[in-house]
Amino acid sequence: MFDSLRTTFDRALTAFVIFLLGSLAVMILFGVLCRKLGIAVVWYDEGASIMLAWLTYYGAALAALKRAHIGFPGMVNAMPPRWRVPAVLFGEVCVIGFFGLLTFYGFEVLRILEGDTMVSLPNVPTQLTQSVIPIGGALFIIAQLLSLPEVLQQARGRGIVDAEQKAVAEALQ
Repeated sequence: MFDSLRTTFDRALTAFVIFLLGSLAVMILFGVLCRKLGIAVVWYDEGASIMLAWLTYYGAALAALKRAHIGFPGMVNAMPPRWRVPAVLFGEVCVIGFFGLLTFYGFEVLRILEGDTMVSLPNVPTQLTQSVIPIGGALFIIAQLLSLPEVLQQARGRGIVDAEQKAVAEALQ
């Protein structure tokens, strides 16, 4: 059941990131086309900036699920086997603690922004655009927790698999 939950989370997050990337590409192409045609689109810059922020937060959660973020697998692997699991757990506590704070204060930001709207689209609340902060933080925590059992298993065994080296090896095949 745990594997199916992780797979479902992975597929949903991947689909949403692809949707955001495609939407951002369409928005940018639309903006460029409008500029070339001399048509003023006042919301384009603000919308593209917000879309890029959303892509960054949701993409970061997807990278966390795949353990493709900056990490120190070489340092953990260089440790004696008995120290690997405690080192991984310490790192997880630090990462989850940071994103827990980000999520908490992200909700505080939303409370402060209550009633504000976007400059170029006054019908769009700023709370909606900035909701990516607590949502992205929570998704990052979920991704870390869903990928933790695999990392702990690796730490108990031959060592942590470096996601970058794994990607390079797969690309060369």
